Amino acid sequence: MRPHAAIVGAGSLAPQRRTEGASTLGMLARAAKAALDDARMEKAEIDGLLVGPQVGETPQHVPATVSEYLGLQPVMSNVVDLGGASGPGMVWRAAAAIQAGMCETVLCVIGNHRNPEPPRSPNRNPIREFDVPFGASGANVSYALLKQAHMARYGTTDEDFALIAHWARANAQNCPEAIFHGSPASVDDVLASPMIASPLHLFEIVMPVAGAEAGIVTSAERARGRQAAWLLGAGEKITHRAVSQAPDLTSGPLKPSMDRAFAQSGLGVERMSLLSLYDCYTIMVATTLEDAGLCTPGGFGEFMRAHDFGPAGDMPLNTHGGQLGYGQPDLAGGMTHVTEAVRQLRGAATGRQIADPEFALVTGNGATMSEAVALVLGTDA
Repeated sequence: MRPHAAIVGAGSLAPQRRTEGASTLGMLARAAKAALDDARMEKAEIDGLLVGPQVGETPQHVPATVSEYLGLQPVMSNVVDLGGASGPGMVWRAAAAIQAGMCETVLCVIGNHRNPEPPRSPNRNPIREFDVPFGASGANVSYALLKQAHMARYGTTDEDFALIAHWARANAQNCPEAIFHGSPASVDDVLASPMIASPLHLFEIVMPVAGAEAGIVTSAERARGRQAAWLLGAGEKITHRAVSQAPDLTSGPLKPSMDRAFAQSGLGVERMSLLSLYDCYTIMVATTLEDAGLCTPGGFGEFMRAHDFGPAGDMPLNTHGGQLGYGQPDLAGGMTHVTEAVRQLRGAATGRQIADPEFALVTGNGATMSEAVALVLGTDA
């Protein structure tokens, strides 16, 4: 695949456990400015805009509202609504719009506040009728079911899953912005944390935070000569919404998404310098490692014991701490995996830089292992 676009700027707001009087629009503006500054671009150079949904604040006309607030007049705009896969999904959509000649430089921005009054919106989704009344309410219960299914099918253990949370916390110690910077967790600590939804322990579950993330995607012509992370391949698939409708509880739509991304890039998973894998729960990382072909189904525990996942290790994984260590800034959680990969590929991950990066696998996941996006990024076109 000949690259048509690259990410040339990344901006992040440090995660916060709580906000007071913040607006999502204001947070998006700050993340967007940080990305523009990083790309050394002016606002007038932006002619495309991709945003996420804004629950409770801007229920409709989100691109127009964000454009007006930022002072943009894009010739291409849209909302990408794929849950935690929205950030990675924005990247390939931006590249596709550039390739189609609809625009040249796209701002991709997503985030949310955590004010005392939580944002709410009406929900008439069928899951409310057929799943919630029977106890399947909220993500914790649904992902607990996925972990339980994996343990039942393959004999995997709590200790296997605890290794994932341990490494997330360990890598967060190298990222001062991470919500769990200063709070490492051993395997025993993970196992001793409270049981939230059996068999999920508290430390296996993301910490919701406020935050925002932004990236600037531009054409190959404009990216030349800049520090860039090139989009080499992408894949996407949706299989269901409610976990009760999932075609498989131990493998998900990331498998075909990663297969497509690798096929487009002409690379295999063994060539990846960095694994930037969506990690809302430990079970999500486990299934992604297996679906990527890094280990056999049910074999992730042995794989975790065989490798060093730190920035100086042989298999760098979520070097910012992932969402389990960094925090999950609402739907921007998936974009944190994009911005971290961009920083690593550009040699800008201060204090946690991996050696000689070439390629990164980035994944996003929405709903309950339902919506999937995979990207392969590289340092050179």
